Amino acid sequence: MKNITLENIAKACNGTYYGDETIKQTEVSGIAIDSRKVEKDWLFVATKGERVDGHSFIPDVFEKGALCVISEKELAEADYTYILVKDSFQALKDIAGFYREQINIPIVGITGSVGKTSTKEMIAAVVSEKYNTLKTEGNFNNEVGVPLTLFRLREEHEAAVVEMGISDFGEMHRLSQIVKPDLCVITNIGQCHLENLGDREGVLRAKTEIFDFMKEDAPVILNGDDDKLAKVNGKRADITYFSKEEGGDFQGEIFAKNILAKGILGTDCDICTPQGTFTVHIPIPGEHMVNNALAAAAVGLKLSLTLEQIKRGIEKVKALPGRSHLILTEMYTILDDCYNANPVSMKAAISLLAETNGRRCAIMGSMFELGEKEKQLHEEVGAYAIDKGIEVIISIGELGKCIYEGALKKKEEQRVETELFYFETVDEFLNSYENILRKQDAVLIKASHGMKFAEIVEKLGGKVG
Repeated sequence: MKNITLENIAKACNGTYYGDETIKQTEVSGIAIDSRKVEKDWLFVATKGERVDGHSFIPDVFEKGALCVISEKELAEADYTYILVKDSFQALKDIAGFYREQINIPIVGITGSVGKTSTKEMIAAVVSEKYNTLKTEGNFNNEVGVPLTLFRLREEHEAAVVEMGISDFGEMHRLSQIVKPDLCVITNIGQCHLENLGDREGVLRAKTEIFDFMKEDAPVILNGDDDKLAKVNGKRADITYFSKEEGGDFQGEIFAKNILAKGILGTDCDICTPQGTFTVHIPIPGEHMVNNALAAAAVGLKLSLTLEQIKRGIEKVKALPGRSHLILTEMYTILDDCYNANPVSMKAAISLLAETNGRRCAIMGSMFELGEKEKQLHEEVGAYAIDKGIEVIISIGELGKCIYEGALKKKEEQRVETELFYFETVDEFLNSYENILRKQDAVLIKASHGMKFAEIVEKLGGKVG
C-alpha cells in the first residue's frame, strides 16, 4: 500500500508507536478489522464491538504474520509491534483519509435515499469498460465500510466507485472528508432515516454534505426528476442533471426517451446525451433502473468513455442478491428485493411485480427508521399494492401490520377480491406459506434488512448470495 508505512500510520492516527524500530519504514500489505482476513504483513485494527473485542485476537493475527496492530490498550507484556490510540474506529478513518491522499485516480462517490447500490453497480459496470475499477462490495458504505473499501485500492486500479450511506447529520461530512470524491452522484432524496433527519429537507441537507470536501469545480451528477435535487441547481460549478422526462426542465443534458418496459426482462430505451443518442437494453427489471443507466452514462461521459463503451457497460450489469434479483424456480418466479426497504423503493418493487404474468404475491415486512409517520407510510404501501392490482398481499412484522391495515381499508373501499394475510414473525409465515402460495406465482419479497427476509428467499428455493 503506497506510503502506508508504520511510521506514517502512527502519524496519521496520532498514535504512539511501540516495538521494532527497524520496520517503521515498512509498508503494510493490507488493513483489516476482521482477524480472519489478516494476511502476512497486514495491519490489524483491533476494535471493540457490541459482542466481540478485537483486542482478544491480537495474538492470533501475529501468528498469521501481521506486521503491526492498532490497539486501544497497552500491550506492555507482549512482544508485539503495535500503535496505541485512543479510539480504533477514529484511527481507521484517519488512516483511510491519509491513504486517500496517496491515490491519484478518479473516485466516484455515490449517495441518495434509494438505489445507491444498484446505481453503484451500473456505474462500475460502465467505468470498467475503460478503467480497472474498484467498487464497494456488500454493505460497506458507512464510516467503517468506506475506509475498508479504500484500503482495497492497489496500484493496478485506475478508478473507484464508492457507495456512501448515512443515517444522521454529520456522517456524510465525515465520509466526504475521507473519500474526497472527484465526482459524485446523488440518486434521489426520499423518505429514509426520518427518525434522525426529520423530513426530506433534512435528508437533502445531510446528503449534500458530500460536497464538503469536493473541489469547487468537481462534477456533480443529480437526478433532475427529484424536486429536492432540482434546488441544488446553480450551487455548484459543474452540475449535470439526468432525467427520464424528454422535454423536461433539464433536457439538453442526459435524458431518456422511447422507454419500453419489458417487465422482469428489463427495459429498453434511448439515452440522449450532448454527444449523441444510443439505444440500450437494461437487463435488470424495473423502469427505475433507467435512472441508474442515465447516471452511469453521465459518469461515463465525465470520465471520457465513448457512447459504445457506455452502452456495453450498461448491458453487462447484473442484479445483486436482495436487490431486484430475479430468481426462477420450479415453483415460483421470485423477485428478491429483500436487502432493504423504504416507502419509495417498496412502491417501485410493487410496480415491478404488477408487470409480471400470473398471480402476483407481495410478501412485505416492516420498514425501519421512518420516524413519526411510520404507521401512515406503511399503510400507504398497503393501499398502493391494492391500487396496483396485486392479488395476494402478505404482511409480516409489527409495522407490517400497518401495511395489512392500509391494504384492508383500500380493499373494502374498492371492493376487490385481494387475499390479505398477516403474520407476526417470519417463522409464522414459513410455517404457513405452502397453504397460501401456488405453483407459478410471481412473488415479491421485500422489507428492511433487519426483518431477515433472506430466510424467506432461501425457503422458497432462491439462493442467497
